[in-house]
Amino acid sequence: MHIGGQAVMEGVMLKSEKKVAVAVRLLKTKKIKVKAQKVKQVPTVFKIPFIRGIYVLIDSLIIGLDALIWSSNQNLDNEEKIKKSEFVLTLLISLLIGLGIFLGIPYLVTRFLLHLGIWFSLVEGLIRICLFLGYILLIGRSKEVQRLFQYHGAEHKVVNCYESGEKVTVKNVRKYPTLHARCGTSFIFVVLILSVLIFSFLEVGWLRLLWKLLLIPVIAGISYEILKLGDRFKGNCLIRGLVWPGLMLQKITTKQPNDQQIEVAIKAFEKVI
Repeated sequence: MHIGGQAVMEGVMLKSEKKVAVAVRLLKTKKIKVKAQKVKQVPTVFKIPFIRGIYVLIDSLIIGLDALIWSSNQNLDNEEKIKKSEFVLTLLISLLIGLGIFLGIPYLVTRFLLHLGIWFSLVEGLIRICLFLGYILLIGRSKEVQRLFQYHGAEHKVVNCYESGEKVTVKNVRKYPTLHARCGTSFIFVVLILSVLIFSFLEVGWLRLLWKLLLIPVIAGISYEILKLGDRFKGNCLIRGLVWPGLMLQKITTKQPNDQQIEVAIKAFEKVI
């Protein structure tokens, strides 16, 4: 059984083919609160290679959004609780600002440095990757994000322990790495790298933006298959080379968790199993 997940506010969300569970540490009582539910069966058409990556991306965004809202509200008073509509609106505004920064700035800088030509898209893409890495490093300096990264590490350590066939206990989980080949962070980074390579062959012009939008699902599907190969053929040098950049990025987005954070991840794991 494959298990994946993500870090949430003061907790971890884990998901299998049948269940999804969110476990959160309550800051006032120090107890762990868990919510679990069954997930819908994936239609057969969305299990086809290259198509399944697009489905997983959309499904993960929906489930991840619900998990984030629920986890955020567990440590807030009733009058402070976030409504789903408010959260979605804030997220949409943030996404629009993010698109403006990550699409607009690289384009303008590249136009300043280069004339339109074969190198334009390549340089623009490399600037976008540098901007993305800089953003991750910057937000990673805050204490709140550091704790999120620790829970991210706890999630990976628990999954690594489970996939190694050991009993999932705090003692056993401690010794496993915080990196995992199927991580969503790796997925995003592989998408960015493939985008740079594929978009470099596109003509520069107004049609280029349309092509970019049309090719995003294709790139997402290819990226997902690369991560699946990386998880299946861990010993293959070529496959290891393809997933290596994403694993290196996880050195930023995951941190070593403490035992209390591992306990939270284990609670989510137990409900999923």
